Amino acid sequence: MLRRTILKATMASLALAAYAQNIQASELKEVNFGIISTESSANLRTVWEPFLADMEKLTGYKVNAFFAPDYAGVIEGMRFNKVQVAWYGNASAMQAVDRADGEIFAQTTSKDGAPGYWSLLLAHKDSPINSLEDVLKAPGKYTLGNGDPNSTSGFLVPGFYAWGQNNIDVRKHFARVVTGNHEVNALAVANRQVDLATNNNENLERLQKSQPAKAAEVKTIWKSPLIPSDPIVWRKDLPEADKTKIKAFFMTYGTRQPGKPAERLNRELKVLADLQWGPFRESSNKQLLPIRQLALFRDKLKIEADANMAADEKARKLAEIEAKLADLNRQMGS
Repeated sequence: MLRRTILKATMASLALAAYAQNIQASELKEVNFGIISTESSANLRTVWEPFLADMEKLTGYKVNAFFAPDYAGVIEGMRFNKVQVAWYGNASAMQAVDRADGEIFAQTTSKDGAPGYWSLLLAHKDSPINSLEDVLKAPGKYTLGNGDPNSTSGFLVPGFYAWGQNNIDVRKHFARVVTGNHEVNALAVANRQVDLATNNNENLERLQKSQPAKAAEVKTIWKSPLIPSDPIVWRKDLPEADKTKIKAFFMTYGTRQPGKPAERLNRELKVLADLQWGPFRESSNKQLLPIRQLALFRDKLKIEADANMAADEKARKLAEIEAKLADLNRQMGS
């Protein structure tokens, strides 16, 4: 009888604690919004502050911008709950979903209606490099400004389409490889510090506005297949009431709504245009399926090209990749 009483009391205590925790969790007062380091924090702050100010005003949360020197810093910030919502590229979102309890709930759109964006390779306007073929046929000759390893357009996409599909190991093919964000890489090309660098069309357009003289010094020598537009990710464990409020803000921002004054709508569209976006659309983790395929194809090419790997180990790893690819195909078909 005593044990049963103690058990009931313990269960009641645990239930009360869980209830109190839920009450506390639902009273989200602040949101730290992660912004990946595609360029300098000063430039990013200029275009993001109006958006975050509107988010703060329309949701009632105190919204803080969270910057880090690299993509991994924002991913780790979300992992340790120092970031609750973040803008990522697809590759970094994949890391946030897999390692940082992240979940995609929205997707950006292009301000001109394009369904995505493109990875680019840039060279100096006076460079003899005019195509990817010029780079491929000159091993050891050129230097490369590569993107952050967690960047979709700066690393993953060119890593597969430009290098992987042509059996190029960048560490061996180039005389020197340096790593930087999009802005740093574009400026390195403009200043002739590297021969070519990865970038994307959105960042290049921003550079044409912020530093037109430097942008005029570069040319595009390669353009990737279309990349799905960037995802917006929140921590999966956010209370449902807060998710509803945050999602409502994103889904209505920059769109016509009953009672929304035309002046406010135009202002929101201007804020989005400065971010090079149109209104958001709903999304989910399924957005990452083609990116996961891309990453697996890249891994497959690396394994197949590894002459030092034992045959049985290579066969095992390739079989694992084929199984994962088959599973992704099933998910994409569902």
